[in-house]
Amino acid sequence: MDRVHITDVTLRDGHQSLIATRMRTEDMLPICEQMDAIGFHSLEAWGGATFDACVRFLKEDPWERLHQLKAALPNTPLQMLLRGQNLLGYRHYADDVVRAFVERSVAGGIDIIRIFDAMNDARNLRTAIEATRQAGGHAQGTLCYTTGPVHSATQFVTLARELVDMGAQSIAIKDMAGLLTPTATRELVTELVDALDVPIHLHAHATSGLSELCHWQAIEAGCRHIETAISAFAGGTSHPPTESLVAALSGTGHDTGLDLVALQKIGLYFHEVRKKYQRFESEYTGVDTRVQVNQVPGGMISNLANQLRDQNALDRFDAVLEEIPRVREDLGYPPLVTPTSQIVGTQAVMNVLAGERYKTITNEVKQYLTGHYGRAPGPINRVIQRKAIGNAEAIDVRPADLLKPEMDHLTRDIGDLAQGPEDVLTFALFPEVGRSFLEQRRDGTLEPEPLHLPENTQAGCPAPVEFNVTFHGESYHIRVNGSGHHREDTRPMYVTIDGMPEEVLIETLDTIDTAGGGSGGAESPRTGKKSRRATRPGDVTTSMPGTIIDVLVAEGDTVEAGQPVLVLEAMKMESEIAAPIAGTVRAVNVAKGAAANPDDALIEIDSPDA
Repeated sequence: MDRVHITDVTLRDGHQSLIATRMRTEDMLPICEQMDAIGFHSLEAWGGATFDACVRFLKEDPWERLHQLKAALPNTPLQMLLRGQNLLGYRHYADDVVRAFVERSVAGGIDIIRIFDAMNDARNLRTAIEATRQAGGHAQGTLCYTTGPVHSATQFVTLARELVDMGAQSIAIKDMAGLLTPTATRELVTELVDALDVPIHLHAHATSGLSELCHWQAIEAGCRHIETAISAFAGGTSHPPTESLVAALSGTGHDTGLDLVALQKIGLYFHEVRKKYQRFESEYTGVDTRVQVNQVPGGMISNLANQLRDQNALDRFDAVLEEIPRVREDLGYPPLVTPTSQIVGTQAVMNVLAGERYKTITNEVKQYLTGHYGRAPGPINRVIQRKAIGNAEAIDVRPADLLKPEMDHLTRDIGDLAQGPEDVLTFALFPEVGRSFLEQRRDGTLEPEPLHLPENTQAGCPAPVEFNVTFHGESYHIRVNGSGHHREDTRPMYVTIDGMPEEVLIETLDTIDTAGGGSGGAESPRTGKKSRRATRPGDVTTSMPGTIIDVLVAEGDTVEAGQPVLVLEAMKMESEIAAPIAGTVRAVNVAKGAAANPDDALIEIDSPDA
């Protein structure tokens, strides 16, 4: 019998795809003994977005989760997803950080590391592959599957050969958006099996509704390792159901040998667990055949919807989906996977909302166009490149070659908050969020976001927890789920807006300006300035809401038109906001860390003629 081996992804990609990576460790551990007895090839249980979600939302130590899962699953190899030189963050890290992270991951219990690069640039995988082998782990090289005029099966086979030459011990086809068709699957797997002497794995999301057919064709073509999710966390933007594939292969020459009844009991457990996370369910996690045209992964779809809803611009959703392929073409047809999916998606949103393509260009797009993410798969639009970076030269070396070692200064920067190298690495990946997490751990104030509505309200003042709000003729259903600890002068409130989970930061206003003038506004304790609507030519505004990352000018400074004056973070991407006119800075109404809303006068500039 030519057995097919299954990797179950429920503990990582299943809940990442369907409930925004919110499953807590406390809901994983009770079922681990039963999962460990099944005989899976491996369990994907760490990496991807789980690290970020643990620190940012669940207030769990991701390293402790790994240790607990390893102890609870002693007989089953654990697998993680790693973004090559990006690790689990959104930028390239120096080689010493990559080596340290890989070494700690393997020491903590990871057996198999799936290593990918969003650009399919093999240079960005070498250090992680070498570090995995050196640490005693299994290094799996990854092909980020995509389609377009510069992509072909032959190209993917060439990349696979290069990764095996680097030391990859197996090759995974990562179809993150569900773009594979049965015919394309058979062609690619056949060529890979013929060309390589290492196992081929298929990781294909179910977004387009074709994944079961693709898995069958892959098996027929010689693939012996497939990936599924327990039925309660399968389908849509997740993966095909484990139980269904086991049943389909039962009694054939490719029988998995797994116990279907035991799997069904695990499925019933997760069916009940999923109910606990109802507020994180999204209407954008079902089958969506549009992915075959726009190539937008499911998680990116729901993120885009949230961003547009925040700006009362959900009616522009289709326009953004149409713009994404155009931006992707401008950037040389990169696969849409973290972080390139965020880079392309955010720029598309800005293009649509501004009413002018590339009026504002994110810093990440500029970094991309200078080669700091790696080599683009295809030709870049030179007009857009010139607009973004002017005459700056793009690098042609491996981006990490330009980075100096980081571990020593990161260790100094985080200081006594770090109890070991794992904490330093948490800080390295997410400096602001990581530091806050470590501070809260030290102070004993870690508190995860709430799962349910609060059971009581203030005595004598029962504030509503569910209501409708109308803005500019658009109605939204709001449901308040709870609140978190005060953060300086803000408190996080957890709500759902038309069924989508959101975190809203409520900022305390010390005084309210009611002295006329037509603009109203309030004095912010962050800045001591009164916010007002932008009405003058010299008012600096943003086209989308976000957080101020840096203020580049001060009152009294002289600026030129087009000079960057603010850095804004939105959708995990940064953008420089430029001065609309030349002149003198009269007022700076925001500070680092403040929220920025469209049409607010963030900075006021007087022209020389004023």
